[in-house]
Amino acid sequence: MTAPHIGIAGALFAEHALLPGGWARDVLLQWDASGRLLAVAPGSAPGSAPRAPGPLLPGMPNLHSHAFQRAFAGLTEYRAESHDSFWSWRNLMYRFAAHITPESLEAIATWLYVEMLEAGYTSVCEFHYLHHDQRGQPYADDAELSHALLRAAQTAGIGLTLLPVLYQTSGFGGQAPRQDQARFIRSTDNMLSLLQRLASAAQAQEAVLGLAPHSLRAVPPDSLREAVAGITALSPQAPIHIHIAEQTQEVQDCIAWSGQRPVQWLLDHVPVDARWCLVHATHMKPFEYAAAARTGAVAGLCPSTEANLGDGLFDTQQWLAHRGAWGVGSDSHACVNAAEELMLLEYGQRLALRQRNVLACSAHAQVATAMTLQAVAGGAQAAGRNVAGLAGLAVGQQADMLALDAQHVALAGLDAERMLAAHVFASQRSSALHSLWVAGVPRVVAGRHALHDEAARAFVAARQATIAAD
Repeated sequence: MTAPHIGIAGALFAEHALLPGGWARDVLLQWDASGRLLAVAPGSAPGSAPRAPGPLLPGMPNLHSHAFQRAFAGLTEYRAESHDSFWSWRNLMYRFAAHITPESLEAIATWLYVEMLEAGYTSVCEFHYLHHDQRGQPYADDAELSHALLRAAQTAGIGLTLLPVLYQTSGFGGQAPRQDQARFIRSTDNMLSLLQRLASAAQAQEAVLGLAPHSLRAVPPDSLREAVAGITALSPQAPIHIHIAEQTQEVQDCIAWSGQRPVQWLLDHVPVDARWCLVHATHMKPFEYAAAARTGAVAGLCPSTEANLGDGLFDTQQWLAHRGAWGVGSDSHACVNAAEELMLLEYGQRLALRQRNVLACSAHAQVATAMTLQAVAGGAQAAGRNVAGLAGLAVGQQADMLALDAQHVALAGLDAERMLAAHVFASQRSSALHSLWVAGVPRVVAGRHALHDEAARAFVAARQATIAAD
């Protein structure tokens, strides 16, 4: 049966475009009113289509975000304890989270999503664990804070994968939650009810709805299995994200509890597959790298936060040796920049291995090209966005894309592939990004989002109010 004709709603011509198979010349892209690409045609004449101001790239999915923490970034860079660590940082983060309101969350998230768009992200996976009011009681609308995030994404114009977080215990073995975790706590039945209530709102703005069991220390085994079965019954393709093996203490505590390492335990007790995103996973043994990669799950890497918190280095080379998929996120938002996450990931591998250009591959000697294509593919999979076997600028995909500024001093006079390399490794990153589209709609023009100033002012006010309440 022939598909019905759908009219062309938008078009763009790029002299150079990074397609799933690599770089192509003279590419004409056309999309329909829903923002789906109808044609991606190399070797075309531009016709009347607008011209991209530089090389065209697929938009980068951000596969891990805690939006409220953007207002907290930079405020913990002092030694609070004689031995400062992730765990002391977490205590400070809980203090800050205690004062977030629905209004402040929406303002913070709106600015963050504007920042993400200006920095090359076209979608975000929001790992959302702040559910209740400051007393730990449900709001009159139990989905109040989820709706705040949905509104923020819609206002900014970023694609959203909303992942409400299941959080029940403070440690392995069913330890009772701490008082400062009261805003996070939901029963499994309550979480599944929340997902049912959010389904129509998410669908209305074409957001993807999934589930995030916070971690093995926060979700007991029976609850984890019940929640996975429940979300699967609601939506068989829904993404499932989990923090796993982030810290050495987490690994040690898991072994003390179960006799197994976290990733090992997860793979032995839960049906992990390609819907899953294993966030961080910085502490794995070779057998865990091999077994986890075989499931098809995506490794969710957040190099700037993993460095900021002293998590550790993911062995990306070993993961790729097992054909593992991966993507990048900004997590606590110490850095909000897609290109910088790629740079930091590569630099971490260089420091660990004392080599250069570690993440190049046989198909792409340029590291930036190889990493961009892999991160887009893995990020799209983790986000549950329209992958269709290929991620990026291909027919059937969403027209999420960005154009570099060919006149930027760091890029000018170079060929397209070297422009991308200079963008990632030798520019101020976001300064070299000129334009960005989400579903074919221009969201960044000449490096700026239309709501930049307005959203920034609201963010500053929300941050000041939150700090004052502490």
